[in-house]
Amino acid sequence: MKRTSRFFLRLIKRPPQLLYAIGLGPIYGRLALLLTTTGRKSGLPRVTPLQYEVVDGLYYIASARGQDADWFRNIIANPNVEVRVKTNRFHGVAETITDPERVADFIALRLQRHPRMIGAILRTHGLPSKPDRAQLEQYAKNRAMAVIRPSAL
Repeated sequence: MKRTSRFFLRLIKRPPQLLYAIGLGPIYGRLALLLTTTGRKSGLPRVTPLQYEVVDGLYYIASARGQDADWFRNIIANPNVEVRVKTNRFHGVAETITDPERVADFIALRLQRHPRMIGAILRTHGLPSKPDRAQLEQYAKNRAMAVIRPSAL
């Protein structure tokens, strides 16, 4: 990744972290959580804001950059994570998922829960706002996701 791209990505991560820091986590947390992974090279904590869905007490997050996202690669190296969402903070273990059918299931769930936002995202990738299953699975081939299981306290 080019240096300017990496700089830009780091820059856009700051506002969500600031919103949580100044106490607006309960509001912003409806949209995104803060995922803290351990850097696979540096060993330092790395914080990434990500959209999420909760299903049966598990936190699902997706990577638009597929397996190339730094946070995803960090989870592969060390699946122990920390999550900050709304007013909650917890440790968990993340499982990476690259199976296109499971990723497509997640996108379908997101589309059902957030039709305007996810439909707009799909349109930017050349898909209709209401794709059929085959289109979702084709799109999902280049995507990845993780499921975070909160650790017992």
